Amino acid sequence: MIVDGILNINKPRGETSFSVVAMVKRLTGEQRVGHAGTLDPEATGVLPVCLGEGTRVIEFLLEATKAYRAQIELGVATDTYDASGKITQKGDYSGISQEQLKSALTSFCGLIQQTPPMYSAVKYQGKRLYELARAGIKVERKSRLTRIYHLELIDWQPPVVTIEVVCGKGTYIRSLAHDLGQALDCGANLKSLIRLRYGLFDIEDAVSLPQFEAAFRCGYWQHFVYPIDIVLLHWAAMVVSDDTRRLIRNGRPLVLGNDAGSEETDYLKQHPIARSSFESHCRVYTLDGCFLGVLCFNPERGQWQPEKVFL
Repeated sequence: MIVDGILNINKPRGETSFSVVAMVKRLTGEQRVGHAGTLDPEATGVLPVCLGEGTRVIEFLLEATKAYRAQIELGVATDTYDASGKITQKGDYSGISQEQLKSALTSFCGLIQQTPPMYSAVKYQGKRLYELARAGIKVERKSRLTRIYHLELIDWQPPVVTIEVVCGKGTYIRSLAHDLGQALDCGANLKSLIRLRYGLFDIEDAVSLPQFEAAFRCGYWQHFVYPIDIVLLHWAAMVVSDDTRRLIRNGRPLVLGNDAGSEETDYLKQHPIARSSFESHCRVYTLDGCFLGVLCFNPERGQWQPEKVFL
C-alpha cells in the first residue's frame, strides 16, 4: 500500500535520526523516506519523518520554527559542546546568580551570529565537520545568522540550567550552551535536549517507536500519517478548475484571476483576501478538494509557476 505523508516520531535517546528513517523504511516498505531537522543521538523529541511524496515538502518544512527544552551544565566545556565530549575547560560557577543567568540569556535573543560545532553535519570542502573532528582535524567555521524568538530560564539548580528555546532553522542548541558558558566565563556544555515542537508537530502528539511498531503489527500505522499539505497551511490556497488543473500538471505558468477559469475568477471575487495574502507560494486544490500542488510566484512576469505537482 502506497502512503504519502508525514509521521510525527518521538525519537528516543540513543537512536540516530538516520536509524529512525531506516526503521520506517523497513516496516513500511517505502523507499522514499526522509527526516526533517537532524536530532543528535542523545537528543529526544519531535522528528518529522516524510514518506513517499511527502519527501518533496521537506525543504518547506525546514523553514519551520522549533522549540526545545535544554539542560545546560555550567562549569565544564567540551569539544563536542555536549556531555559526550572531552573536557576542554573547567570553571567556577558558584558565584553565578539567577539574575546573571537571565541577563546572559537575554543577549542571545533575536538575530544572532552562531558558529556551528566541529561535531556537526555542516560540510567543509565536501566533508562533514564531524568526520574531520573525528580525524583530529579542526578547521575554521564560518559563523551564520540564526534567530532565537524566545529564550526562557525554567530552572536553576547549580550547576544545571534548564531553558526553553524557540528558534529558527540552522540553530545549534549545543552552540548556544557553549556560548552561554563563554559569556559567563565558566564554560558549559549541553547536558540533555528535548525537541518539544517542530512547526505544527508537537511532542504531545508524537508517536514513540514502540507505538509505531505495535501499530504496524496491528495494521493501523497509517492512522499516524499526516497529509502532505499540513506543513503548508500558512500559505494561501486556491481552488482551480479542471482546465487549469491540466495546465498546472503540464507545468504551464498561470496568471490566476485574469486568465483563470470561471471557478477561480468566482473564488477570487468571493474571497478577495486570497489575492492580497499571496506571498511567494500558494497551495492549489482541485474542485473535489484534492491537494494538487505548490505554485511559486514570479514577480517579474506576474505569473504563478507550478513548482511541485502531486496529482
